[in-house]
Amino acid sequence: MKTHAQAVVIGGGLVGCSILYHLTKLGWTDVVLLERDELTSGSTWHAAAGIHGLHDHNNISKLQYYTMQLYADLEKETGQGCGIFQPGSLYLAQTADREHQLRMQAAKAKYFQVEFHELSRDEAERMHPLANFDGIRCIMYEPDGGNVDPSGVTHAYARGARQRGAEVHRFTPVIATRQRPDGSWDVDTDKGTIHADVVVNAAGLWAREVAAMAGIELPLMPLEHQYFVTEAIPEIEALDFRLPLIADRDGEYYLRQEGQGLLVGAYEKDGRYWAENGTPMDFGHE
Repeated sequence: MKTHAQAVVIGGGLVGCSILYHLTKLGWTDVVLLERDELTSGSTWHAAAGIHGLHDHNNISKLQYYTMQLYADLEKETGQGCGIFQPGSLYLAQTADREHQLRMQAAKAKYFQVEFHELSRDEAERMHPLANFDGIRCIMYEPDGGNVDPSGVTHAYARGARQRGAEVHRFTPVIATRQRPDGSWDVDTDKGTIHADVVVNAAGLWAREVAAMAGIELPLMPLEHQYFVTEAIPEIEALDFRLPLIADRDGEYYLRQEGQGLLVGAYEKDGRYWAENGTPMDFGHE
């Protein structure tokens, strides 16, 4: 392991590997990523991994459209599959406020020159014959919506970064960080110390602990979230097309096809903190 780098990225999830990849695209080839366990062993591996473009904030919309295109480019560049499925997304409104929001987004789509338009109930039922649209005031459709494989995307980012000279060190937990008088950093691991001009905290579930090493208190708290994946469903097995993703914020759930079944997640009203006193260092793919 090298002893000096322009930048050290701490955390080998999707975000950390994305940062590493984009640093190399900007010409920062002398960069290192340190992951305490295996890549994706934090929150990345069990992400629902839905993708969509439009957001209430324009800058986030631009970022999300860029990312959706990037996944396809990553596959071509690296040869690593990203598990991209884009059967489209259906956005449902049960209330007048949500309908207003969706109609504003449809107007915004014209500014971004992207597809986001209203469907009739009949059209929506043809696209998703398993869904019950009773009580739905408005249904919007985003043709580019869908999901990816978060593990595949992470490894594609890592491979692309390595191809440009970056180093990725798995099973290399960071033990301490110390800032020098000139503003640079010493990053201690159980395999040695790296002197870095810049340190990026992309540790996700462990971001509090990494920040604390530098004397910074980040107001971050992991929350429990649950989704379930069904067994194969005969009605889905009989289809000759992939079901679109559904997002119903008023109903507080999302669902998408997973294999020949469904992945269904709820937005919990009664949020529960997890690992309040510190995320266990040995937590991984549990």
